[in-house]
Amino acid sequence: MRKLLEFLISKRHWFLFIILEIISFILIYRNNAYQRNIIFSSANVVTGQIASLSGSITSYINLREINRELSERNAELEMELLERQEELETLKADTTLFKGFALDSTEQSYPYDFVMSRVIYNSISYISNYITINKGEKDGIAPDMGVVSDKGVVGVVSTVSDHMAVVIPILNPKFKLSCKVKGNRYFGSMTWNGRSIYYANLEQLPRHVEFVIGDTIVTSGFSTIFPPGIIVGTVASFEKEKDDNFFSLEVKLSTDFASLNNVRILRNYRQKEQQKLEEVRKND
Repeated sequence: MRKLLEFLISKRHWFLFIILEIISFILIYRNNAYQRNIIFSSANVVTGQIASLSGSITSYINLREINRELSERNAELEMELLERQEELETLKADTTLFKGFALDSTEQSYPYDFVMSRVIYNSISYISNYITINKGEKDGIAPDMGVVSDKGVVGVVSTVSDHMAVVIPILNPKFKLSCKVKGNRYFGSMTWNGRSIYYANLEQLPRHVEFVIGDTIVTSGFSTIFPPGIIVGTVASFEKEKDDNFFSLEVKLSTDFASLNNVRILRNYRQKEQQKLEEVRKND
């Protein structure tokens, strides 16, 4: 206590100066309209800047949640679009459906839905890259489920634990994907050559397929993992293969794996049924 008193006494002239300054500002503010307006305007500017800074900080903190909600909404819209595309293709292929223009309401017309997830580990610098996500078996995730981002195909679920799952991405030679040029029914197999995280190769595409640089590459739907029409990338370049009957396309991937954050896992409710039927066929 004595040291505090000694400090106050030793600095008494500074405290007196501050008190007199405060009294002076109060007198100026009360008795001079011009100075009062200046002080009031300056205070508003400072208050506005503080409020703006506070709002920016709050917006940044909430940005992750906003991005998650936008990603989920985009996913819902994309699934709805894919469902409408499948219905349209069915109507084109089977003219008998034109009699009703409606599917049986008791049957699930589109067997896919999705689960949102976050990437918690992502490798892009190896030959065999892997991704870990924060959803697992308790969230309804199982092996052989497709994984996509807002931009396009990511990969396929490989192994699952209770709360996490490992994904084999396009950037892994083990991953193969049946793809086609959008608007064309002929398909080929896409694999990664290990050279660039931005490109993959679409092989075995018949040479009579018509396409140009910049055309969109989408999933063919010839598997139980991905529905048809999901974007994979665009044609960057092409060349003829050795037997001269097929094209080899270099595809610029639509998914940016270097900044991958939020993904969604596609669940096909008819996957086991189709796999079981195909397995029986293989054993015949």
